[in-house]
Amino acid sequence: MNLSKRSFLALACSGALALSLIAGCVPASPAAKAQDEAQAANRAYMSSVNETMSDLDKGLEEFVTAVSRNDVVTMQTQAERAYKAIDKLKETDAPEALADIKNDYVEGATKLQEALNDYIALYTEMQAAQSTGSFDFSTFGTRVAGVQQKYDEGVAALKKADEAAAALQ
Repeated sequence: MNLSKRSFLALACSGALALSLIAGCVPASPAAKAQDEAQAANRAYMSSVNETMSDLDKGLEEFVTAVSRNDVVTMQTQAERAYKAIDKLKETDAPEALADIKNDYVEGATKLQEALNDYIALYTEMQAAQSTGSFDFSTFGTRVAGVQQKYDEGVAALKKADEAAAALQ
């Protein structure tokens, strides 16, 4: 009798194992499959955003280096590199669940682009005026404050997008 109990237990365990293996092979429900696809789309979009933001960051780092060297040509080149990253960000399709996050990223990047444009314009005017002495320094502080404000707004929008994306996980 002791042997038959063991045989019964072994058979029951084998049956439970077989049922669990079969259950693992059953296709997921349509709702679960849709949720998995949505999560995959969200991850793919965020991966694309991370790559684009990395490209933007590299362009901005090189822009700062060009500013420190007083190299207007490189400033413009690196600003163009940043603009390409911003355009890529704008063109990347976001899943519906991430539409607001995309809007914040685009808003932040656009503000950064405006700040770069304004900075380059100001710097170019100053450099051109060195030979003629015609730069209006009475507006310098206001213009620099405007550049800083756009930059700060851009960073705030990017931070908001990052925080919203982190909250989804």
